[in-house]
Amino acid sequence: MASTETSGPVSGTAGPASATAGKEDGQDLAGLEAGLDALETTARPARTPVRQVLTRKVLPPLTAVLLVLVVWQALVSFDVVDDPSKLPSPSAVWDEVRDAWLAGTLLDYIWTSVSRGLLGFLLALAIGTPLGLIVARVRFIRAAIGPILSGLQSLPSVAWVPPAVLWLGLNNQMMYAVILLGAVPSIANGLVSGVDQVPPLFLRAGRTLGATGLRHTWHIVLPAALPGYLAGLKQGWAFSWRSLMAAEIIASSPELGVGLGQLLENGRNASSMPMIFLAIFLILIVGIAIDLLIFSPLERRVLRGRGLLVKS
Repeated sequence: MASTETSGPVSGTAGPASATAGKEDGQDLAGLEAGLDALETTARPARTPVRQVLTRKVLPPLTAVLLVLVVWQALVSFDVVDDPSKLPSPSAVWDEVRDAWLAGTLLDYIWTSVSRGLLGFLLALAIGTPLGLIVARVRFIRAAIGPILSGLQSLPSVAWVPPAVLWLGLNNQMMYAVILLGAVPSIANGLVSGVDQVPPLFLRAGRTLGATGLRHTWHIVLPAALPGYLAGLKQGWAFSWRSLMAAEIIASSPELGVGLGQLLENGRNASSMPMIFLAIFLILIVGIAIDLLIFSPLERRVLRGRGLLVKS
């Protein structure tokens, strides 16, 4: 009787208490979710105003260019150089740009070299990526050809032009061969360095989750090695562009057309400093444009994906 009477009130009071506690837990959970949502919304980066982009990204390089032009014009105006023909004025170079534009050859110069450079770089990418993976993952192959890749990377690309001309002749295949020999070692070594920097914990975790063979390489190794691989790609493009310019300067033929390197050589043959400066500026502009349009966005995306992109 006593136990029965006691259990009745207890059970009667436990019902409202448990309901109240459940309601409070639900409110706490809802508040926690709202707080996490607010935190996520706050942490989401806001869109940078156009004025701030212009001030921080556009204005500094424009100021540097204007400063170079002012110093350049001052050197010409005050006759700092003994022979005026050795340093043309900015207006003389601009006249050369205008003449090439009116003649319809300016874009041809640029496209001839850019198309060769990009195609050669893509071929080097297709060869250097699997080569770098094999060298990084197979010890025997790494011991055998790893030092050779490092030696080829330090070899000046201009050294490959004479044998490439003798092997393949004066044609586009010779140009692509020089680009490959200059860019493949850089891409492969960049990927090897990236793989070497992958934490062993990532590799063990991938195997534990069942990623083996090609799946392990594609889903674990390559994403983890992406920063080093991207650095190798940037260096590989630099070697591709320099190799192409060396090949165009040394090997000239009507069948090859006139690229930027050939334009530079034509200016030397004609003793035209404005044409030489035009070729130099176009080579520089193309290199900067490729970096800003391709490699810088890729680098920002990789850094942002790893939480390493710090807004200044």
